[in-house]
Amino acid sequence: MTTFPLMTGRMPAVGYGCWKVGTDKATELIEDVIKAGYRHIDGACDYGNEKEVGKGIKKVIDEGVIKREDLFVTSKLWNTFHAHEHVEAACRKSLQDLGLEYLDLYLIHFPISLKFVPFDKRYPPEWLHDPSGDEKKMEFAYVPVQDTWRAMEQLVEKGLVKNIGVSNWNCQGLRDLLSFAKIKPAVLQIEVHPYLQCERLVKYAQSLGMVVTAFSPLGHGQSYAPLGYGNKVALKEQLVLDIAANHGVTPAQVVLRWGIQRGCSVIPKSENPERIKENLDVEKFVLTEAEMESMKSLECGFRMNDPAVFCPMFFNTECPIWD
Repeated sequence: MTTFPLMTGRMPAVGYGCWKVGTDKATELIEDVIKAGYRHIDGACDYGNEKEVGKGIKKVIDEGVIKREDLFVTSKLWNTFHAHEHVEAACRKSLQDLGLEYLDLYLIHFPISLKFVPFDKRYPPEWLHDPSGDEKKMEFAYVPVQDTWRAMEQLVEKGLVKNIGVSNWNCQGLRDLLSFAKIKPAVLQIEVHPYLQCERLVKYAQSLGMVVTAFSPLGHGQSYAPLGYGNKVALKEQLVLDIAANHGVTPAQVVLRWGIQRGCSVIPKSENPERIKENLDVEKFVLTEAEMESMKSLECGFRMNDPAVFCPMFFNTECPIWD
């Protein structure tokens, strides 16, 4: 399996994304994907399923299927825990829920700082500070990124985390971060798929020595159906179908292979056993230069996971991060 070098260790090119995996299915699914060959598990506090994911990891380790050091596990710092004094506690909470002693990667989930919500009040706290209040809006906390990052660095120094990075970050955010970082960000996780190829941001991050992880890599709008994107499906594009036919593979395999050949790791999510196996099986073919070039024609700047869209829609709050 292709892997990418980080500051510490290597990240498998294909991972399993735990976003929108229900707590009723997460334990069994994690067992299944690890037994299918996945060694990269991408999760987050905000997904609300880390306890169940941890149970799945524990079960395969206890059964002798793998050792902990064979797995690459990612979690993310939620928006309400950006203050320096909350970062370590948030990380330890994820570790406790996952049943792990360390994380291979810990990311700042969004460049958005929200007012702190104690664990015993609501966990995960999600976006609204007080969902039961009369005015259902996000409440910002203006925490300097430097404060958050220094606390992230201390996680590495204490052995709680092997690598640190950021998610949903733009070029200027990376430049600012690098101006004070003692431990450089190892990974940038962003939305990348044929409709949103982020060519300049991907190349810039890679030029800084960062590995780019593509979330929502299949460009399947069904995950964003509440936003009205259910009919946007990159896998149904004729170009993708034609390339898949040329290689005797599935459209999903084409799109994932395209991402890997761009030097990105990809974290697809599926609950279908056959698709879970197919998504991992992308080493048996290589897209030609002409095919890679032709995929550029699908770029249309269509971002599905955009706080500028969903925050006003669902949380009555303006919160752009890409403008």
